[in-house]
Amino acid sequence: MTARTPVKTRSKLPDVGTTIFTVIGQLSAQHKAVNLSQGAPNFSCDAGLMAGVTRAMEAGHNQYAPMTGLRVLKERIAEKVATLYGTQYDVDSEVLITASASEGLYSAISGLVHPGDEVIYFEPSFDSYAPIVRLQGATPVAIKLTVPDFTINWDEVRAAITPKTRMIIINTPHNPSGQVLTGDDLTQLAAVTRNTDIIVLSDEVYEHVVFDGQQHHGMATHPQLAERSVIVSSFGKTFHVTGWRVGYCVAPAELMDEICKVHQFLMFSADTPMQYAFAEHMNDPQTWLSLAAFYQRKRDLLQTLLADSPFHLLPSAGSFFILADYRHFSDESDSEMVKRLITECGVATIPLSAFYTDGTDNKLIRLSFAKDEATLRAGAQALCRVKPR
Repeated sequence: MTARTPVKTRSKLPDVGTTIFTVIGQLSAQHKAVNLSQGAPNFSCDAGLMAGVTRAMEAGHNQYAPMTGLRVLKERIAEKVATLYGTQYDVDSEVLITASASEGLYSAISGLVHPGDEVIYFEPSFDSYAPIVRLQGATPVAIKLTVPDFTINWDEVRAAITPKTRMIIINTPHNPSGQVLTGDDLTQLAAVTRNTDIIVLSDEVYEHVVFDGQQHHGMATHPQLAERSVIVSSFGKTFHVTGWRVGYCVAPAELMDEICKVHQFLMFSADTPMQYAFAEHMNDPQTWLSLAAFYQRKRDLLQTLLADSPFHLLPSAGSFFILADYRHFSDESDSEMVKRLITECGVATIPLSAFYTDGTDNKLIRLSFAKDEATLRAGAQALCRVKPR
């Protein structure tokens, strides 16, 4: 017997359904498609990292960690940030270990954004930003990045700022476009926020995946922006363990205090044995310093394998992703193209329109190269079979 309820619900997100990632995942499983859709590695993490979790469990570290995280892990993070980006964060009051970067984003927005506020963000965007803002009774204000270079039009940003603007959400390296902010972008952002109370929430989960010798221009590299920024990052993306759901954020103490008020009631603390293992793993800086070259090899391999495909690949400056343009050989919508690729060619990708609230269709699909070589070769082979329409 199916359970029913007499309760009438009133949705806070009435227009939000199942995420595109779930829909594509189900269709892909049905057709046993090669997975180039999900931004999650299909290869194993370092064996030493897994052994570290086991040692922590066997040593009895299986209960709650401190609310803001293990101090030794927070020390490692503060040291890394200071070394790479030049900003010092107080270990006790300005570093927080979160139960995933997603939880860090939620806690930051919930703690710092109030009903009636406006939050500027840039589309295409990671799909959680706008719904989280709406859940606070605030208004998300989307500004579209230019296409096909996916840069910010700072004149549009200046025009969008009002007395109600409380936060600007930045994502670099950018999901889904694979583009990165430049030093000039940081100068522009500093200029538009100067002498305001606007907070910058910077999603930097791909901070160590920047290609071709370029530097990561995160908020901690710019003293003026660091003073007003909450920076969120991810152990899962850095160490190939997205399923462990541990991230972190750094921010000035006054901002972090409000974030922690939400975090303590949302999760209280992140997984304990993983924190011990990450702290031990971070003794070797090469665990993150080698990441850019590792993923650049994968990007380059996929580019080479798709050289004879009908798709035109856009440049990818960072992240796990590269966009493929098909407008020159088909007028199908990107959603139709993605479904055809799954059902006819056996390869799963993501339509870029899924990253726009209004479904903007630029005839672009997103490919993930965070896969092992066999998967990249099989996926590329399938994409090379695509027939024009």
